[in-house]
Amino acid sequence: MAAETTIDRARVYSPRVSHTTTGRTFVIGDIHGDLDALRALVARMPDVGASDTLVFLGDYIDRGPKSREVVTVVRGLDRDTGCKVVCLRGNHEDAWLRVIDDGWAGFVLPQGNGCAATYNSFRHRAPGAPLDEEAFKAMFTGSFFPPEVIAWFRALPLWYEDAHAIYVHAGLPGNGRDGFLHPRDAPVPTALLWTRTESFFRDYRGKRVVVGHTRTSELPRELSTYTVDDPNDLWAGPCVTAIDTGCGRDGFLTAIELPAMTVYESR
Repeated sequence: MAAETTIDRARVYSPRVSHTTTGRTFVIGDIHGDLDALRALVARMPDVGASDTLVFLGDYIDRGPKSREVVTVVRGLDRDTGCKVVCLRGNHEDAWLRVIDDGWAGFVLPQGNGCAATYNSFRHRAPGAPLDEEAFKAMFTGSFFPPEVIAWFRALPLWYEDAHAIYVHAGLPGNGRDGFLHPRDAPVPTALLWTRTESFFRDYRGKRVVVGHTRTSELPRELSTYTVDDPNDLWAGPCVTAIDTGCGRDGFLTAIELPAMTVYESR
């Protein structure tokens, strides 16, 4: 197991660093409407420059109280930071597009999905405000989202790749032969946002993949090389790094810097 080193508020979990002329990539996990966690995380990260890239793994909305504010901040980061910003689509953005296009009460109604919090945020209502008939009608159609936000959801790419890693919200689909497909070859592209198979985390071997979506506490701890005694922390398997540490669900927000493998947290 790699030794854990503490450097200020950042931690390096692996000494294996790839040397490259490519700039740094900072990957930020699922925010889920928690603006305070996003601000705390960014305050602990180093300043970024034109050669750096920020990659967001999706799920900006739902559960937390400030989905509208998170979307506004993230959409403006390329202007505010001066670096390249890549915002991927998460399954929650994808789910709302399905609600808007076809209706999906099965996503809207379960309390755990946090849709009511998103409605209240975009309607400028207090967190936890009760919902009336008008609110439910708007939620069942997604009509409360501004048109520019819906357009942004639709334009979000499903994956990104650079010299350091492949970045995708949920994971890679299997190819039926004990292997896994590159995102460009996924027969159902949205599977990249929804897949949740333990075999991916156990068996994938290849270029590093960084994902969110599945909370790290639900992943096989015996495979992680990072703080294995803390199931809520970042999960680092042989070739997969998972950074959904429960932000918006009583957890915290995590980012990882590549190629240095430095970890930053909002807590």
